[in-house]
Amino acid sequence: MSAAGSARAESVWAYPRPPRVEPSSEHVTVRFAGRCLADSRRALRVLETSHPPVYYLPQADIEMSMLRRGNGASWCEFKGTAVYWGCGRTQAIGWSYPDPSPGFEQLRDHIAFHPGRVEEARVDGEPVAPQEGGFYGGWITSRVIGPFKGGPGTHGW
Repeated sequence: MSAAGSARAESVWAYPRPPRVEPSSEHVTVRFAGRCLADSRRALRVLETSHPPVYYLPQADIEMSMLRRGNGASWCEFKGTAVYWGCGRTQAIGWSYPDPSPGFEQLRDHIAFHPGRVEEARVDGEPVAPQEGGFYGGWITSRVIGPFKGGPGTHGW
């Protein structure tokens, strides 16, 4: 069934700004270099206007021995300072907020993965498509409908 006809379909334009963090019991998996990097039913979804959800996985459900802290950081006006995580020679496949801003404390000890930079990301068995543009890390499934920020011409959204 298409997202438009699904009873579970969510428009990203109904998501709030500032973003909302909510728990998810969906089965979220991430594979990298032929191995299971993460497997969780305890993810947090961050929902923000015009963006597909971003899934943050608890570090306890991630094979942390596969990751290393990357260089650099970035700032989110809502969540605070993000640090990056790499795997092997691949830089920045994920990011986290070690000291999140007030209101986003739930994200501490969780890592989000960019679905376009890992071998495979799935939600309840469904393959995830990456959010266009390369910067944002939204997870596009049949559950969400856009249009989505990130592609050409959407910078000012």
